[in-house]
Formats: sequence, C-alpha cells, structure tokens
Amino acid sequence: MKAFLILEDGNVFTGTSIGSAREVISEIVFNTSMTGYLEVLTDPSYAGQAVVMTYPLIGNYGITPDMESGRPWPDGYIVRELSRMPSNFREQGTIQAFLTKYDIPGIAGIDTRALTKILREKGTMNGMITTNENYQIDEIIPKLKAYTTGNVVDKVTCAKKRILKRNGSAVPVKKVALLDLGAKNNIAQSLYKRGCEVTIYPAHTTAEEILSTNPDGIMLSNGPGDPKECKEIIAEIRKLYESDTPIFAICLGHQLMALATGADTHKMKYGHRGGNHPVKDLKTNRVYISSQNHGYMVDTDTLDPKVAIPAFVNVNDGTNEGLEYVGKNIFTVQFHPEACPGPQDSAYLFDRFIEMMDCK
Repeated sequence: MKAFLILEDGNVFTGTSIGSAREVISEIVFNTSMTGYLEVLTDPSYAGQAVVMTYPLIGNYGITPDMESGRPWPDGYIVRELSRMPSNFREQGTIQAFLTKYDIPGIAGIDTRALTKILREKGTMNGMITTNENYQIDEIIPKLKAYTTGNVVDKVTCAKKRILKRNGSAVPVKKVALLDLGAKNNIAQSLYKRGCEVTIYPAHTTAEEILSTNPDGIMLSNGPGDPKECKEIIAEIRKLYESDTPIFAICLGHQLMALATGADTHKMKYGHRGGNHPVKDLKTNRVYISSQNHGYMVDTDTLDPKVAIPAFVNVNDGTNEGLEYVGKNIFTVQFHPEACPGPQDSAYLFDRFIEMMDCK
C-alpha cells in the first residue's frame, strides 16, 4: 500500500505503508543511531513525535527483550528500508508486526537522507503520514502548522507508585525516589544494580509526599515535550531543590530543575537525537560520547551563577549539557548516562550520585 509523508513546508515523500494504515499528524524528528531502534521506539521521550531513522536499514535483528518501557511511544516511524526477515537468536517478531500491534503508522522506502537534510536546514517541522492517495495538500498544510504536542508528560508517566525493593541485602540500602516524567527502564535499573531501593513516583506527586519518606536521594527522569508545559511539576521541583536531599536529573529533569531555579529554556532548531554526541566535562576537560534525545535546551545566558554553573558542554555546537548547583548536592545532565544499547561512557555519573548520598 502506498503511503505519503507530507511536511508543513509542502514537501511530499512517497513510500510504502508499514504498521498501522491510520492517518497521523506529528512533529517529525530524526535519530542518527546505527543500532538500538527498539530502545528508540520504546523511549517515552518520543511521545508526540514521529521518528526518522537516518541509518538506512532498520529491523534486521527484529524485536528483542530490550524495551525501555512497556510499549512504543512515537506517533509514527519513518525508515529507508525495513528488514522483513530479521535474524537474531533473541528475535521475538518483526518491527512490522510490532507497529501494527500498537497501531503506529509508518512509512518505508523514502529518501531519509533528503528528509533529514530538510529538517537540518529548515528545522524540526510537523508532518502527516497518510495512505489517502486523494489528499488535498491545501487543506492539510494549515492543520500541520496548527499542531502542537501539548503536555505529553501526563501521557507517559506511570499511573501509580511502585518500588524496586532490595531483599536480603547485607549492607545498608540507599533509598532513591525516582520522579517518572517518562523514565526509561534503565534509569531505575542503573540505580538498582548499584544497590539502591528505587521508589518510582508519578510525575504529579507532591514534593511533600516524596520528602516524607526521607529518601537518601532523588532522581528526576527524562521525558517528552516542552518543559515549560510542566508548570505544576516545576513548582514541586522547586520545593525539592530547597530541601537538602541529593538530586540527580537527566534530560527533561535537567531542564525542569533549571526552570525551577530561575533559568530559561528554548527550542532547538532540530535537537540532538542519537548515540554519538560528544560532551565535555568542564572540570576535567575529558570528552565522553553520549546518547541523547531532546529538542529543548537550557539557555546558559539566563543562569544565575550564584545558583548553578555549567558542568558539561556539547563539543559539536557548544550547547549546555549539564549543570552543577552551587551550595547544593545537585547536578543535572542533558544527555543519557543510563543509555541502552550505549554508549556507556558516562554511566559513572550514577556512581557519583551514590557518593553524594553517602555524604548526606
């Protein structure tokens, strides 16, 4: 079946329908990862977006037990070539069947290189995936320009609190409160395998409820959308900031902590999404290769140096990649140290968080 990707600038790409045949409007973004497509599909940070994979062949190892959440989240999936005969000893099905099962429309067989160049030159834009060959582009363009992702954190956060307990531990267990803003599974697992008991809270949990349990540390997770949409959550994070509890924040959590302490954020031209982004630790001048997925950034010109100072910077474009908070046991990063399938260069930041809790 034919499918069409229509961009708000009027560009149209024609390919083959994969997954669901329903019509969808979404923000179109690209990811440069060469592997890990299942982790991309199941990352809640992609809610409200349709993902273009720049690597030309997707699906060659099928669906494996490597999901970062219980289901896929993108509104749509766009690839150059879809492997319909995966080969892997852990393979549990095809991407085609996976997309169909979860009613996610997609398109294959288009020139993803040309599409990515458009998004890089003109910036992220909205688009429609449709199988309707009689589409009226003059009617579609205004709909595309009017689309917004809205507050998608409410869509992806967990419904109720749950705990990853440590049973039978011979050493005192660190208790970490993880605020789920769209958390990937490996954040909790990275803490758990370091001996922590992790309590995962829904995004709108009050600071009072979290602090009443006297956690050794608080983790603010990744998540989707414009951070400024999360006004109520920002107010609660301000209260967490004012406590003396050690805090480590990733991605959206990093942006929300900055907003909670008076800094500003803005949308990037096309964001950072992939597994090959170099970031420099400004203390050591050491460069790490990081996994990233974000379309917004903290504006360092709006930082109060008495509140926070830059800790990491993106080597490619000089944008902020992390902050240290003055006089507080708080540090935040824009990239993903819990990255699966990788790279794992910055996983040491979880150890640093453990050390902060030891000094509490």
